[in-house]
Amino acid sequence: MYIPALGPNVPTWGNPVSKILGKWILQSMGWRFQGEIPNIRKFVAIGVPHTSNWDFVIGMAALMALGIRVHWLGKASIFKWPVNKIWRWLGGRPVDRFSAHGVVDQVAEQFTTHEKFLLGLSPEGTRKTVEKWRSGFYHIAHKADVPIFLVAFDFKFKALTFLGLVHPTGNQTEDLRKIIDAYRPIQGKYPKDLPEVPDGP
Repeated sequence: MYIPALGPNVPTWGNPVSKILGKWILQSMGWRFQGEIPNIRKFVAIGVPHTSNWDFVIGMAALMALGIRVHWLGKASIFKWPVNKIWRWLGGRPVDRFSAHGVVDQVAEQFTTHEKFLLGLSPEGTRKTVEKWRSGFYHIAHKADVPIFLVAFDFKFKALTFLGLVHPTGNQTEDLRKIIDAYRPIQGKYPKDLPEVPDGP
């Protein structure tokens, strides 16, 4: 099984046992990796499309197999005993509201205070089709001056596909159009339309 190599700048996590377990889970489900991970210290990674709870299982197994430390935000309600410590070990950070301006500032600050910091988010925020993505991921990346790494859950080919980096320019409409267009060939577990990006600012 192809496992993308991590460069020296990428934050790592786990141990040989967790790597073997993650690889085993992916292989048993018939999944594989496609593409490479950039050798940089900081980025915001987004996973699209989000259509099934299996996305989380596949994503966590991938992090274990890769041995990469990626933090992610979850509803505060899931960070309760007895799984609280497990979620935190897996990189989870509880938040009450994803769209709150204060959350954007707090998370962006993490990129400043850490030498290496990767954040994973789902811009859709739900498994259902949405008219527009939550823009928190974009504002965090722009405020922290870090690129956005595009990760795709491609169920058609059972491939966790890395689509490359997009550097926020401040022109949110154009940047989101570029990001959404990159995901148009990707097929989730269930049919789901990507949102259209409106013209103008």
